[in-house]
Amino acid sequence: MTGRLLFLAAALIVAAPATALAQASDETIAVPVLRSSVIVESEVVRIGDLIDNAGTAARIAIYRAPDLGTTGSLPTAHLIAALQTHQVIGVDTRDIKAVTVTRLARTVESREIESQVARALEHRKGLGEAANISLTFDRDVQDVRLEAWNNGAMQPASVNYEPRSGRFDVSLEIANDINNARTRLRFTGVAIETVEAAVLTRNVDRGDVLKSSDVVTERRSKAEVGGDAAMRGQAVGMQMRRPLRAGQALKVADLGKPDLVQRDDNVTLIFETTGIYLTMRGKALESGTDGDTVSVLNAQSKRTVTGVVVGRGQVAITVATPRLPPSAEVTSSIGATEPAAPVSVATRNTAQTTAKTE
Repeated sequence: MTGRLLFLAAALIVAAPATALAQASDETIAVPVLRSSVIVESEVVRIGDLIDNAGTAARIAIYRAPDLGTTGSLPTAHLIAALQTHQVIGVDTRDIKAVTVTRLARTVESREIESQVARALEHRKGLGEAANISLTFDRDVQDVRLEAWNNGAMQPASVNYEPRSGRFDVSLEIANDINNARTRLRFTGVAIETVEAAVLTRNVDRGDVLKSSDVVTERRSKAEVGGDAAMRGQAVGMQMRRPLRAGQALKVADLGKPDLVQRDDNVTLIFETTGIYLTMRGKALESGTDGDTVSVLNAQSKRTVTGVVVGRGQVAITVATPRLPPSAEVTSSIGATEPAAPVSVATRNTAQTTAKTE
């Protein structure tokens, strides 16, 4: 009996080193290994985010995550000390000096917000296309960072607009795959419809002809310029019909064709008819553009005549064609009855011929 116990004790003593070696082998395979960079989505950083083979300690939160969409750094020495407080030891740092931690986020850019608000207001209570709506927000619109799981499309949830004041109140919602609670963003401000218009760069007087440097294109309130805003291409080379100040928007009604004849200028009077072409000097008594009828003083006869402006400094005059005299009308009438005479003469000649035969 005693011999059997001694045998069992010896067997246990021999088996103990083998079991210890097996456990040591398992521990070597599962050594915690530090990661050089980490990406997280939640508000906290867990042990399992920082090291591989963390075991049951993986779910323990040990740091607050960086702000949404930003990256932070954890010195390895501080990290190892924090891990040791949670009984995580023997971490293989792989000579990493610091661990970078990045927090994922969805960034909604300010221009996307402005675009979505403009689309929400499009064609609402008299407003036009979204591209023509100018927005002024009560607070400066900055890029908005949201939790990464806010992956749905941004859509209007409520839209209010007051045409008289131009005030708007728009709420946008973003759906997600995590829960039914949607993220809501609210924006308020003033919206006005704008149009492209030609704007003066200098003060102009009536009669001034606009040059290319006198006009630029700007977006102006539609209420300011109305529905007949002039475009830059329409304005250059045209003549002002009224004086305006620099910075004012041009309307189509403010522009006209440039005068080809100026009042008190010397002009050439042209008379042309079949086989005749005459020119003479004159003095314009009023200004006019191509096709306008103006009065001109004939320098030779000192008589005032009217004509049509046909070119720069040129006025064409016309003389009424004289009517045919009344005799011409009678001749025409007689000519119309000429066929009756031969018939009468032919009858008389036939009668005479018959009498002679008898």
